[in-house]
Amino acid sequence: MLKSPLRPPRPRLTARIFAYAIADVFGLACVAIGASWFAAGKGTVVANFPTSTAEAVACTAGGVVVMFWAASRILREIAKQGDEMQAAYDAYLGANHPDKLPPRADDSPN
Repeated sequence: MLKSPLRPPRPRLTARIFAYAIADVFGLACVAIGASWFAAGKGTVVANFPTSTAEAVACTAGGVVVMFWAASRILREIAKQGDEMQAAYDAYLGANHPDKLPPRADDSPN
């Protein structure tokens, strides 16, 4: 993909981030399926599921747990790219906004 010099750098999409994003979407679907029972009193997204309050609560709670787990893993994977992202952002600032660069440690006045 082409990198625009006018756009700040973004994290790379890795296979792990993609897999965790798919798990996050699965959790969201579980929440929607479970919550639909509370709204309509019957399964509206998937026919005949959930059929009881216990199934609706389990589906909704399980979906929330999966969503939080996946989101925390996505953030962990993005944090691993911290040094690379900082270097790319410093290069972006130097090229597009040199007045906003932080002072270097070796540029201290004597």
